[in-house]
Amino acid sequence: MSVTYIDAIREAQETLLREDPRVFLYGQDISTFGGAFKATKGLAEMFPSRVFDCPISEDAMIGLAVGAAIEGMRPIVEMQFADFSSIAFNQIVNQAATHFYRTGVPIPITVRLPSGGTPGSGPFHSQSMEGIYAQYPGLVVLTPASVSDAYHMLIDAVALDDPVIFCEHKFLYRWLKAQSINGDHLPIGQARIVRPGKHATVVAYSAMVHEAVRAADRLHQDGWEIEVVDLRSVKPLDIDTVLASVARTGRLLALGEAFPWGGVTAEVVSRVTEEGFHLLDAAPVRLNSRDTPVPYHPKLWAAHRPTPESICQALRKLLTF
Repeated sequence: MSVTYIDAIREAQETLLREDPRVFLYGQDISTFGGAFKATKGLAEMFPSRVFDCPISEDAMIGLAVGAAIEGMRPIVEMQFADFSSIAFNQIVNQAATHFYRTGVPIPITVRLPSGGTPGSGPFHSQSMEGIYAQYPGLVVLTPASVSDAYHMLIDAVALDDPVIFCEHKFLYRWLKAQSINGDHLPIGQARIVRPGKHATVVAYSAMVHEAVRAADRLHQDGWEIEVVDLRSVKPLDIDTVLASVARTGRLLALGEAFPWGGVTAEVVSRVTEEGFHLLDAAPVRLNSRDTPVPYHPKLWAAHRPTPESICQALRKLLTF
């Protein structure tokens, strides 16, 4: 029986609730209803005093979690959509992220953000906000791209004494499946080579890892061997693995679903240019979604984000530089 990405997230939360009495879940409609995506389905019945519904007030949600963490708890907060976390921005970046720096008291909260686009979701339910939160010192920003990572990285996130932004991609929830949640359990901050190659490196994260692999499979038919690096976490960023890959291939494409201005892909290109310019045989390239709000229509959405076709096009141009 296969395990989906959303199954792994639910199972991780069940494990945490069962094994650590400091953990509790807090979010909108996560109790009896089981959450907008059913990531907490059945957990309120199993742990009736530790799975709580909350008001529709994201800043209050994080405020409560920060206070609970100060008192020794380890809350997991579910935002219904990553986009809505902007309402709690002050609490996340000005309270949670700075608290240890200001007081010496850690804030071990984990904020789950259902991120990225799906057909028909539109501009208010499709954003990828990892680059925004990665800018702020004190926050750990994770972007699991596999079933195993969805499970293990959530458990590892709750064990950290730092506030964690856990970006789980909605498109992967039920599309991505594995035989089990077991896999190579890498530590937070270590990237993974998901496909070895020698002609170019694609650095990706979250759902774009799978689009990169599809593009690499297509180019393999033409004799190109494309290496795909899954960052897994964008803060901290494993630049050493990225540089080692670029040293093997001489070419870099940084790939992300977020908007093109700034963000993770810009940071990857900047760091490689600064620290590994001598490794490059061609100018590094980055590919993101288009610089417009995310469209509703499924066909427009498909044209808005990077696809295997657009990734292949960017790689062919890079390979023939």
